[in-house]
Amino acid sequence: MKVYHCNLEVSLEVIGGKWKGLVLYYLIDGPKRTSELKRLIPNITQKMLIQTLRELEANGLVSRKMFNQVPPKVEYSTTDLGQSLEPILRALCQWGDGYAAKTYAEGEVQILKVD
Repeated sequence: MKVYHCNLEVSLEVIGGKWKGLVLYYLIDGPKRTSELKRLIPNITQKMLIQTLRELEANGLVSRKMFNQVPPKVEYSTTDLGQSLEPILRALCQWGDGYAAKTYAEGEVQILKVD
């Protein structure tokens, strides 16, 4: 039995870490293949991307659809539960914009917007 001392612990266990939020953010706009996600998140390794997708799938936030074709095709998409994180992820993006504007000197950081 897991014991949490705060509801935030549950949230961070499910969506915390370096990559989960980014993967969810890109999947919210629609299904993506692994190669598309890798292109959108160039700093993630293939191994870490697959591990992150598996964890999100195990937690019910992402679904995996295999197509019966050659070569094999796999698409990932958010479940309804995963899609419910959209306003939270978008709010975090807005917060990040404001934080970067107030904290970093001009030219010190560049945010490449994909929206």
